[in-house]
Amino acid sequence: MPTPPWAASGMAPGPFARPQAQQAAREVNTASLCRIGQETVTDIVYRTLEIFQLLRNMQLPNGVTSHTGTYQDRLTKLQDNLRQLSVLFRKLRLVYDKCNENCGGMDPIPVEQLIPYVKEDGSKNDDRAGPPRFASEERREIAEVNKKLKQKNQQLKQIMDQLQNLIWDINAMLAMRNHADI
Repeated sequence: MPTPPWAASGMAPGPFARPQAQQAAREVNTASLCRIGQETVTDIVYRTLEIFQLLRNMQLPNGVTSHTGTYQDRLTKLQDNLRQLSVLFRKLRLVYDKCNENCGGMDPIPVEQLIPYVKEDGSKNDDRAGPPRFASEERREIAEVNKKLKQKNQQLKQIMDQLQNLIWDINAMLAMRNHADI
């Protein structure tokens, strides 16, 4: 999943690379910057995994190397990956700074207000002006409702058991009366 050299520079290959890059630079919005940042983070993770795999397969530097060519090849790959990782981190920093610059005038909205919830009357709360309900409060209310529901279910089970016993007793008395009449 190596990044092609033209992708890192933001230009497409071909004779019209410069006008497209200049046009794209003017039209970049925060959403595309976030997408670029996400791809950069994915590349950073990939490179980091590659570095760990190379380090795991390399011999310790104890001076005894049976395959000097393999060791040098892996060392070159490791250094190349570290350089690319450094470039990716710089690119991520640029994207981060540009996103912060684009979003500088925006008022941050508390996270609690971004999560819609259902009110007691069943309607959804989508307005951002009301007081926020925290997830822990909602979880606590759900736990209380579940506890009450279990208590009611237990009471209903007891009533059903009592009714069943009563019906058995009535049926037994009717059966005995029928036997006595015969």
